[in-house]
Formats: sequence, structure tokens, C-alpha cells
Amino acid sequence: MLLAKNLTKSYKELTALSDVNLSIEKGELYGMLGPNGAGKTTTISILSSLLKPDNGEIFYEGKNLYQNLAECKKLIGVVPQEIALYDDLSATENLKFWGTLYGIKGKNLQKKSDELLEFLGLADRKNHKIKTYSGGMKRRINIAAALLHDPKIVFMDEPTVGIDPQSRNLIFEVIEELHSRGLTMIYTTHYMEEAERLCDRIGIIDEGKIIAEGSLDELKTNSSIKEEIHLKYSNPNKNKLDQLTDRYKGQLLLNEDHLILSSSQANAELPELIQLCSKSELLLDKVDIRSLSLESIFLELTGKSLRD
Repeated sequence: MLLAKNLTKSYKELTALSDVNLSIEKGELYGMLGPNGAGKTTTISILSSLLKPDNGEIFYEGKNLYQNLAECKKLIGVVPQEIALYDDLSATENLKFWGTLYGIKGKNLQKKSDELLEFLGLADRKNHKIKTYSGGMKRRINIAAALLHDPKIVFMDEPTVGIDPQSRNLIFEVIEELHSRGLTMIYTTHYMEEAERLCDRIGIIDEGKIIAEGSLDELKTNSSIKEEIHLKYSNPNKNKLDQLTDRYKGQLLLNEDHLILSSSQANAELPELIQLCSKSELLLDKVDIRSLSLESIFLELTGKSLRD
């Protein structure tokens, strides 16, 4: 469906993308997972023709994007990270505006708009102005606008940013339904739980490079780390936490009230870890050993948290 070769993009001295290669199959839901600033939005912008790469080639169904631009753009739908709607227009009016840009008119546009509003659970609010909508409702209209022209591939750039858990779950259900219908999607996120729940394959991107790729099971199998130790603590002595970070460089994720240690031998490492926590004057509230997660895989590959 989509093939991208050696995509490179720089902004003066900043390299946003460096030799990124992607191959997306028809009907696949591909997740691009990485922290803010990793290159996810730049990749989406280039693949959807909104931005030109400095180098590289892109093919849709075997056709070169830039040699068949008008034809390829008809295949593409984009759900941008920023809300792309007019606040003083209703949901229906917004969809009619975007539909007209796609060349959809008259009864066909009305029918398509009504179907999408019903599908996204917003039919009863279709005549209300967008400025009266919650953040989650606006996100759903953003998705509807991208689906109006029946694209074959849809790019979703962090579509759940800044919304409440209920709205997030509604969007997940919409995406899962679209996936079951065979729509090809590329989904960017910095939330590991979204990638784990939704995606057939995951590409981990950091500093403009895809550093690992595969299904969740493949990523876990290829990782040298197999387990995580989770410790919840209170009353930390920040001056003494250096003993922990020095001992477990590249393995330890330390937050305000808990730490995560990635390990291939969690049971064997646990006694020493507890001893060091005691020396660091951490009062332990809970100890838990968990199976491997995307968070620990990313930490292993990059030495930093997904949310850094």
C-alpha cells in the first residue's frame, strides 16, 4: 500500500528525519511510537505530501507520490494533531466545507456527512457550533473530516492528545472499527498503551530514526530485557538517589513516587535494589515484578522515557 525509502528532512542544523524507511501493507494499522520531537509529525507531513523531504521516495500502490500527486492525494486522509475546524460553524457545516474541497457535492455530501456523524456518535449534535463541543468531540469531527472522501489510507497524528479518558476510549473504538473494515492506518503516539492496544506493528522512532520495528511480540522477543521491577516509594532523599541512577544506568526510570527497573533477572536483582533503596532512604510502599512493556523496550533502546 505504502512504501517510503530513505526519507530525510533537516531544518538548518536540526535533522528531523534521517533515512527513514517504511513499508505498510493494505489493511495494516501501523503505530509510530516515540517521545515529543522524535519526528513523528514530520514523517506524517511528508507521507501525506504536506511537506517535501530533502531526500527519499514515496510510493502509493506502486505509484511515485510526486509523479502522481493528484491521484495519490485522493487515497490519503489526514487527522492532524491540531484541531482543523471552524469554531463558528456547526459540525455539518464543517464537514460540508471540507467535503467540497474533496470534490464531494450535493446529496452525496449530505449523506456521507450524516453517516459519519452517526458512526462517530455525534448525530444529535450535528447542528451545534463546534465552539460548544468538548475536546473529545472536536477530535471525532476531525476524524470525520479525514474520512469524507473514502480514503484508502489514513494518517492519525496523536488523535487523543488533551482529551478525557471516556473520549479516548470512544476514539479507540472508532479506530478499531475502521481497522476491522480493512482501512489502512498509520497512528502516531507517545502513549505506549495506545500502541499496545491498537497496532498490528509498531515502529519506535527517536531523534528522527526508526530504531526498532515489529509486532509487540516481536519487539519483546528481540529485547534483551524480559521483566520490570516496579517500586512505589515515599519520602525520597534526592541527594542519595544518585546511588541508584549510577548503579542502574540505562535500566532505571525514576519518577516522583515510583521507579521502574528493566531487568533480565528481576528476582535475582530485587534484593540488591531494595538494599540500595534503603540506603537512599526511600520508604517502600509496594514492590511488583511485571512482564516486559514497550516503555522498558524504549528505555533499553534510547536510555530515556517515552515522555521525555
